[in-house]
Amino acid sequence: MSQAPELPEAVPEELRAGQVADAPRANWVDLYAPVAARGYLRLSRADRPIGTWLLLIPCLWALALAGGVGGFRAWDLWLAVSCGLGAFLMRGAGCTWNDITDRDIDAAVARTRSRPLPSGQVTVKAALLWMVAQAGVAAGILFTYNWLSVGLGVASLALVAIYPFAKRFTWWPQVFLGLAFNWGALLAWAAHAGEVPPAAVALYLAGIAWTLYYDTIYAHQDIEDDALIGVKSTARLFGDNSRAWLWGFFAATLLFFALAVVLAHAGAGRPLAFVVALAGVWAMGLHMGWQMQRLKLDDPASCRTTFWSNRDAGLIPVPFLAVAAWLG
Repeated sequence: MSQAPELPEAVPEELRAGQVADAPRANWVDLYAPVAARGYLRLSRADRPIGTWLLLIPCLWALALAGGVGGFRAWDLWLAVSCGLGAFLMRGAGCTWNDITDRDIDAAVARTRSRPLPSGQVTVKAALLWMVAQAGVAAGILFTYNWLSVGLGVASLALVAIYPFAKRFTWWPQVFLGLAFNWGALLAWAAHAGEVPPAAVALYLAGIAWTLYYDTIYAHQDIEDDALIGVKSTARLFGDNSRAWLWGFFAATLLFFALAVVLAHAGAGRPLAFVVALAGVWAMGLHMGWQMQRLKLDDPASCRTTFWSNRDAGLIPVPFLAVAAWLG
């Protein structure tokens, strides 16, 4: 590991020990991880677990909703645990790849210049080896699934590889993030049921709309720096109309999620289970509406905390879907 150079004066004094600017101040990596490992864990965003949650949540949606169709099996416990492990590893590998490709851009943005590569905590060669190691362990988990799931997992690598470059050629990089981050809805359903039915596709579309919602909010943190260096985003594209677009993504998320519930429960003759599952979608909508009421798009701190709160929004439907499956 190379020695970290002196960070620019714009970086607060407390970050000079290697902390990343937008990481929670009391995160476990900065407090408890071995010093030699901290740069690599920061590269994987282990100090900012929100991304792991956002990658895992569509998997949990799929497992819970698919369980309402064919019932839960003992195997599903492994699927839930392994999806959590896989989300941590693949989010880490994807973030490492993202930081390798974006290291020059990150060095020019106030919020990201303290990341391990632009700050010199980790070399590019070491980052590449770290990325391969994480992806290799994740592959070992994937190969415990059925062959349809394995094929879907391999196919997702194309989306992971393309995403970091999307902001260079399209104003809609959030679409590419949504395609990649919600792939688990298809993969987990396939791992549970051995197929990808229309309900799983509708759930995938709900996740993409949700990603457009939360990542547009996230992108508003960097809108000024992105404009200076020419990085594209939906936040820059929408500008003063962002709030109207966010309401649209909000509505699309709930409509596609409700459609997934309808398709999953169609013809099952279990009205109570159907109502409970839809109540979970409604409860998620209440939380997102609360976010919109509090969100200040011109305040980076408000954007950051609203983005973080989407972990809670996404988790809300899971117990409703699980109870609905039990009632079925």
